[in-house]
Amino acid sequence: MTDQTSPASFYDAVGGHATFERLVDVFYEGVATDEVLRPMYPEEDLGPAKVRLTLFLEQYWGGPTTYSQQRGHPRLRMRHAPFKVNPDARDRWLRHMRTAVDSLGLAPIHESQLWDYLERAAFSMINTFDE
Repeated sequence: MTDQTSPASFYDAVGGHATFERLVDVFYEGVATDEVLRPMYPEEDLGPAKVRLTLFLEQYWGGPTTYSQQRGHPRLRMRHAPFKVNPDARDRWLRHMRTAVDSLGLAPIHESQLWDYLERAAFSMINTFDE
């Protein structure tokens, strides 16, 4: 009988919770001082937004399903609809996320997979071309 173990999820392969927590922490360090993005977060403290993004990314990449258990289906476009997400907001989001991804020191294959997803997600959130 051969030992057949399932391959590790992306979540496990990149270091699990600690990696996603670092990604989100570094990302929100940039958002906190961004005059375009910061107003999109109504809470005085960015803590709740950090938790939501961490849980979402962990679930997406094969970690715990806590996000869906607490919030249901992600419905990303719907959840972002109240905010003006134009190309400038997208580019700012990507700039802060690029800094965060670079801070992780991931293997090139993992960095590429993560960045590809984040870039596609950012482009899909555009809901206006108004300034």
